[in-house]
Amino acid sequence: MHIRLATATDIPALHPVIEGAYRGDSARTGWTFESDILHGPPRTDPARLAAILNSPDDRLLIALEDDKPIGCVQITDCGGGTAYLGLLCIAPLRQAGGLGRQLIDAAEALARDDFATTTMEMTVIDRRTELISYYERRGYTLTGEARPFPIPFDPPLSMAVLAKALAANARLG
Repeated sequence: MHIRLATATDIPALHPVIEGAYRGDSARTGWTFESDILHGPPRTDPARLAAILNSPDDRLLIALEDDKPIGCVQITDCGGGTAYLGLLCIAPLRQAGGLGRQLIDAAEALARDDFATTTMEMTVIDRRTELISYYERRGYTLTGEARPFPIPFDPPLSMAVLAKALAANARLG
């Protein structure tokens, strides 16, 4: 697997990988699917991916195998030494082989190098206990903070906030 910054030419091939990892029947072959919890609009769209690429506060790393996208991760500079890790995905048939860990490591290194990040945070749907456990095994801890899910659902969903210190002198808040 090769990891690099995504470009606009990657979007047409990357978008279906993202949707396949999170939603629909193909996502069920992996363990990170959201289909049993979420219904409705796609996880993202090509315009949103282009906006990420054009934002000075965002980076999108793409994982490639034989020059074909198999995953990605977004890093957003939140300021104050904090970055946000999001949109982490690996194609369902490639999950559970350590590729997600490699993308997380690359995202953390990029956050430190590009944004001088000392704390990486993320949000996970609080019902996704297996996913929260995965991130805890990667050194992230639950902060006790919960944020509302960005799309209203009945019953409402909430997002658990996890954080990880990326430097010895960083504080989790």
